[in-house]
Amino acid sequence: MSDSIHTARWISQLDKQGWDIHLFPSRDYGSSHKDLKNLTLYHSFYGYLRNLNKNVQYKGIPVFSHYLSWMAKTAKKFINPNYRVDQLENVIKKIKPDIIHSMEFQSAGYLTLEAKKRFDSDFPIWIATNWGSDIYYFRNVSGHESKIKEILEKCDYYSCECKRDGLLAMEMGLKGKLLPILPNTGGFEVNKYSKIRQNNPTSSRRLILLKGNQGWAGRALLGLQAIELCKEELSGYIIAIYSAGDEVKREANNLSERINVPIKIIPPCSHEEIMGIFGKSRVYIGLSITDAISTSLLEAIMMGTFPIQTNTSCASEWIIDGETGFIVPPDNPQIIAKRSLKQ
Repeated sequence: MSDSIHTARWISQLDKQGWDIHLFPSRDYGSSHKDLKNLTLYHSFYGYLRNLNKNVQYKGIPVFSHYLSWMAKTAKKFINPNYRVDQLENVIKKIKPDIIHSMEFQSAGYLTLEAKKRFDSDFPIWIATNWGSDIYYFRNVSGHESKIKEILEKCDYYSCECKRDGLLAMEMGLKGKLLPILPNTGGFEVNKYSKIRQNNPTSSRRLILLKGNQGWAGRALLGLQAIELCKEELSGYIIAIYSAGDEVKREANNLSERINVPIKIIPPCSHEEIMGIFGKSRVYIGLSITDAISTSLLEAIMMGTFPIQTNTSCASEWIIDGETGFIVPPDNPQIIAKRSLKQ
């Protein structure tokens, strides 16, 4: 996933460490995150007139536009559904890497697994990283359990960001070595972010921040329901929502009119700007049916924001429920509202 901030932040930890980094996107979108640098990036096709990152070297076929790139990849996949496995196999044979690191199971891990099956004993050392929901959630989804177990059987090293996922991997047959448990996106530049964090007491802040993800995992709409239940206590507060899709935006606008509380939708912005908003927020609410640490939880802690996170994450490994944060169910707005009022 070359367009992911999480990918870019993990790779940044290797900057100036002497590694020759080659990034093979498991999802062949033809795009790259602006923070990627000093690496070789492999796309099938990519539009060379749109948002090319000048800090990376592209491998693939350049076409006039992103739309043409998408059409070419769609046609290629129709002709050969395994074309990306073929390409990965060829790249491995050509550059002969010392290590292959699959970042996430369901796309990168499965792709690497299929490529490994085409080699005898000369496959490079394989590190398989769990991005959070890869085992905890997908082990219960039809068609995934056997593939997850096969990765755990064949990878040389396994990394994850919480004890829960380490234990699950061992229960499901991990044969390789479990690496030290660390956040997938690395740490934070404490001096940098301390400068944009409000130094006043958190209790004096009047901004409530809601993570706006709504889909197969995110439950932002449930957060809006909880906010409505707190409407009598929200005088003088502002609600801010980031990463909001159209459905969440519509409901936020309707809710703002119903309860007469300003709700602001934060447009796409840089990570530094988001961190600045965390640094002004009294409460952060992150709700989903599955996660690992949740990077947003760590961002809240870093910026002095009181976190409310669902119990489907590994939040309990970082906060004490009722003291340094609240851990709530993903399906009960009444409990979320009650906890929000207590903080």
